[in-house]
Amino acid sequence: MPGIFRLFALSFLLLMPLSAGLRADDGREGLVLTDPWARASVTTTGAAYLVIENRGAAGDTLLEVRSSVAEKVEIHTMTMDGMVMKMRRLDALPVGAGETVRLAPGGLHLMLIGLGEPLAEGMSVPLTLVFEKAGDVEISAPVRAAGHAPR
Repeated sequence: MPGIFRLFALSFLLLMPLSAGLRADDGREGLVLTDPWARASVTTTGAAYLVIENRGAAGDTLLEVRSSVAEKVEIHTMTMDGMVMKMRRLDALPVGAGETVRLAPGGLHLMLIGLGEPLAEGMSVPLTLVFEKAGDVEISAPVRAAGHAPR
């Protein structure tokens, strides 16, 4: 019997973090943030990406993003107009109930402006995402090589 108990306890400890991340009532109003990462840079401007999934019954809005390693962080969209890339700052980013918003290269992203130093692979970027309903959510975005392709 002690062997079965140990197996059950080990299984519980291994699965507990997974189930905690999936709960819709974890204090973030149903928001699940996954795959945060930042791209290595050669200047004092960089970009960060992540996936925001709203599993809640009501929409929420990303109002602001802060980081201790950048003077400011802006929410941007990027589009192509023929051969011209256009980036535009967004005042806010709505995330409707049941929606998934992907911030990825070539589209929505977080622009890190005024970095203290260029981002190098292996570093980590602390980010505080400020949502209208869920409030402040802190994440860490590992810096990946400039040629990294999103999942």
